[in-house]
Amino acid sequence: MTQQTIAIVGAGFSGTLLALHLMRQCSPDTRIVLIERNEHFGRGAAYSTGNSSHLLNVPAAKMSAFQARPSDFLDWLKTRSSEELGGLQPLATTFVPRAIFGRYISDLLETEMKSTLHCGQLELLRASVRDIAPRGGGLVLTLGDGEALQVDRAVLAVGNFPPSPPPVADSSFYDTDSYRSDPWAPDLLANLDPQAPLLLIGTGLTTVDTVVSLLDQEHRGPIIALSRRGLLPQNHLLGPVKTALPETEEFPTRLTSLARFLRDRSRRAREAGGSWQAVIDELRPLTTEIWQAMPREDRLRFLRHLRPWWDTHRHRISGPVAARIAEAQRTGQLRIQAGRIRTYAVTPTGDVDVTYRPRFKDHLETLSVGRVINCSGPESDFGRIRDPLVRRLLDQGMVRPDSLSLGLDITRTCALLGRDGGISRRLFAVGPVTKGAFWEMTAVPDIRQQAEYLAGQLAALVKPAAVAAQASDATWSI
Repeated sequence: MTQQTIAIVGAGFSGTLLALHLMRQCSPDTRIVLIERNEHFGRGAAYSTGNSSHLLNVPAAKMSAFQARPSDFLDWLKTRSSEELGGLQPLATTFVPRAIFGRYISDLLETEMKSTLHCGQLELLRASVRDIAPRGGGLVLTLGDGEALQVDRAVLAVGNFPPSPPPVADSSFYDTDSYRSDPWAPDLLANLDPQAPLLLIGTGLTTVDTVVSLLDQEHRGPIIALSRRGLLPQNHLLGPVKTALPETEEFPTRLTSLARFLRDRSRRAREAGGSWQAVIDELRPLTTEIWQAMPREDRLRFLRHLRPWWDTHRHRISGPVAARIAEAQRTGQLRIQAGRIRTYAVTPTGDVDVTYRPRFKDHLETLSVGRVINCSGPESDFGRIRDPLVRRLLDQGMVRPDSLSLGLDITRTCALLGRDGGISRRLFAVGPVTKGAFWEMTAVPDIRQQAEYLAGQLAALVKPAAVAAQASDATWSI
């Protein structure tokens, strides 16, 4: 049998995890090429942060890279020295710095590559991919330097894209030095006057990270965070968060019924000595099934009206981080505003006058700040994403946006759909770009399940036909 090659475009968390599972599920003669244009393999933007105050939003016991080994990350932590962990105690309830989790993923990759079974199976390629096109029953990837890479199948693991700026009548401000478009850029806070007032667009997890970075940098000026609804992420509770409720109830899939159900269940949980946090968490294994069963009109209503409230309750922050944010609010340094930005004007002194309309108000108000940082969260509308590879694939018709503008259109087996709706047998996707089909595809537990499943599907495709036929009955157990 001719050697099969699978290319993974993107070596952030989702791409690296897929590579790990492919090595475990494919035959040793399957070649796997993991392509990354950035400095680190296996981390991505979230886990490349050098700030030890940027903590995971999930405790260590739930952060294993493997479903079948739920304590793997915790066990790995216990093998590290106190110096490596910065004095951190590796407990199940510990919220670990994200950089340490990034080292865990990199260590897994290095260990697997050195194993006798997989030696030489995985190739790490530092390059950008600017085009993917069909050729000779497979695909050819055109790299940034013009080189061509012939593969049998490819997986897009491109992760998250920087946020798009809010639409305003005159967008020329976004080309000035007073605006920062990428909240993860290394020079985000460079040359910043520590007394300067700042505007952060957005009030979600990225804003929380940016505020923490500013506090660590001893920024003393006012920090104003502005979003349409002004909602900050909720925090995790310390100690048990049981629901004390029976498990026999059905979860509705119509939006109104589901919202009513969750409110009622949360109330009953609190009355029984539990918490609403546990109610949200117990929904986690069913979220994808509920999303896929929910009528399309209800999914659209959820995205228009309820998504910000879901995000702030579902994607929570650790207690230590929540305490720092609360203290910054208490002292008045951090202010949370709800409204929509209307205009920007750079003054002769270099400050920026930002005009916005407060939520539920008819008048306009103005903020004078020294810098505007876009922390509004990753862009998922592929009609607005300017990434050269994505634009090329869209223009060629090899992929298409999903109908909800959450990512790319895929099947339930992660195969990409072309412009005419045809299902590709060569091109797949994993991670955040698949949110339209699966919704919850940003957190580690969700991505690891998807990566393991897709690895099994790809392993079946590259096996001899008789073996592949036996493996094709595998299903994704949510």
